[in-house]
Amino acid sequence: MTLHPDPSHDPDGDPQLDTDSTLEPTIPKIVEPDGADLLPARAVSDYAYCPRSYFIEHVYGEFEHNLETVEGRFRHRRVDTETGATPSAEDLPDLPEIPGTSSRSTAVLLSAPTLGVIAKLDMLEIRDGFAVPIEYKRGSRPPTPEGAWEPEMVQLCLQGLILRENGYKCEAGEIYYAESKERVTIEFDFILVDRTLELLEQARSCGSSINIPPPLVDSPKCPRCSLVGICMPDEVNFLRLRDSLPTGSVRQLVTERRDAEPVYLQTQGLSVGKDGERLQVREKGKVIQNVRLLDVSQLNIYGNIQVSTQTLNELCRWEIPVCFFSYGGWFNGIVQGMGNKNIELRRIQFRTAADPEASLRLAKRFVRGKILNQRTLLRRNYKGINPAVLTELTRFAFTTTRAADFASLLGIEGAAARTYFGNFGSLLRKSTESDLPDFDFSGRNRRPPKDPVNALLSFLYSILTKDLAVTSLSVGFDPLLGFFHQPRYGRPSLALDLMEEFRPLIVDSVVLQLINTGEIRNSDFLVRAGMCTMTPSGRKAALNAYERRMQATITHPLFGYPVTYRRVLEMQCRLLARHLTGEIPDYPIFRTR
Repeated sequence: MTLHPDPSHDPDGDPQLDTDSTLEPTIPKIVEPDGADLLPARAVSDYAYCPRSYFIEHVYGEFEHNLETVEGRFRHRRVDTETGATPSAEDLPDLPEIPGTSSRSTAVLLSAPTLGVIAKLDMLEIRDGFAVPIEYKRGSRPPTPEGAWEPEMVQLCLQGLILRENGYKCEAGEIYYAESKERVTIEFDFILVDRTLELLEQARSCGSSINIPPPLVDSPKCPRCSLVGICMPDEVNFLRLRDSLPTGSVRQLVTERRDAEPVYLQTQGLSVGKDGERLQVREKGKVIQNVRLLDVSQLNIYGNIQVSTQTLNELCRWEIPVCFFSYGGWFNGIVQGMGNKNIELRRIQFRTAADPEASLRLAKRFVRGKILNQRTLLRRNYKGINPAVLTELTRFAFTTTRAADFASLLGIEGAAARTYFGNFGSLLRKSTESDLPDFDFSGRNRRPPKDPVNALLSFLYSILTKDLAVTSLSVGFDPLLGFFHQPRYGRPSLALDLMEEFRPLIVDSVVLQLINTGEIRNSDFLVRAGMCTMTPSGRKAALNAYERRMQATITHPLFGYPVTYRRVLEMQCRLLARHLTGEIPDYPIFRTR
């Protein structure tokens, strides 16, 4: 392939866009074939690059941006707006015989019902009666003999085939590389056309399957893929072959932490609006806080705080959930956009939940992980603990594997909880200062909690439930249907299942920190009619400590790389999905050492 000089280029190689045309673009009407959907040309290109990433994005409907995709979108902005007039194929013979380019249009949408493909062409030029599709790419021309990667050539070739089905003469297309400011001409010869049609049929067959393709093995494509945090290729391969691979042999392809973080609002009377792509928090009409939507992972509203309709609409568009709590901290519900489109995962979730044996197997994993992590918390923080307590918790954890039914498993969990909470009070510091009173704890109570320690536990368990409900929704689950916690009206049973192993690691640990460091005091609680509630200052201190814990970096016990607890929650949800879809044999509990 050779570079194609074009006198219409500007001096720096960037094609000139005719934005002054007053003619409306003529775009053929899309007609979908009976019984089939039109497959986007870009989807076939994605399949050529990696069948698994194609499946995740175009079948599961999941996508994430990274630095490269954001930059690509920025580079692409000039050809995302419809400009110019596109003559129909029938009108081409009537055009005046002018050498060179006689027509140029951008963002041209065309479909080929017979081929079953649709594409939006970045640019379409008519030259001497021939249609020339032009595709924009953010990077530089690759060092290949053809001057382009196969997925790029396949996408361009499909655009050429679509043009042919619409009556245009199309023998070649071009790829413009924005970084190196070069155009590469791609001839649509029979070899490329045959390969393109082959990949089209493979992509269509893959898309109609319910089985996700296996991940690539140690591929150099994975580190630059924006879907790597969803795909988890090395983690899935490790769990499939863990008997032959050492712990810690997994590349860290997912980021340690996400840039976006939750926003909590609890001051009564606040209002939330938007200004462009920023959230604006107002108090009595005055803006007190500006936050970029890019930096917000979720918006949490406590009590009487108003959110404008325009803001809710924008948050839904950005897929940022809005979580509503009562003034006292009761988790009421979530408002979000369309969310994850992976209906097949929810179908598998419902089938598994309807199978008592499969549900019991998962429930045993959740409970075992919880008990082992409770044991770890006591061992680390209670220096004078009776070794018999640790032995008893170990016995309970391994007895879960022999539970014959849910009643037996609930009995084991209850016995372990009594042992654990019976010693939890000994972890609390006995204050010698007058303004730091003792926090007595004699056991777990709730609905309502009767003392400060139980009030703290209930409040933070509610926050963790919310986080796992949001995360499970984003992965594609229905958070109301669990495997251990049975369905009950309005209860996020799956979130409660997933939080079992994280109760001691996150919430119980935060409670110990708050009390033993004096971050929270007796004045941060109110006791009325036997019920203990937290003041706004107490909730603020608890939320701050909770978020610090969620952002704390730990070494993953299986994969060996650093990661935050917030990222771990997402990873566990995705690993549960991989287990349910049959990719990995067991759900791997998260157990710290």
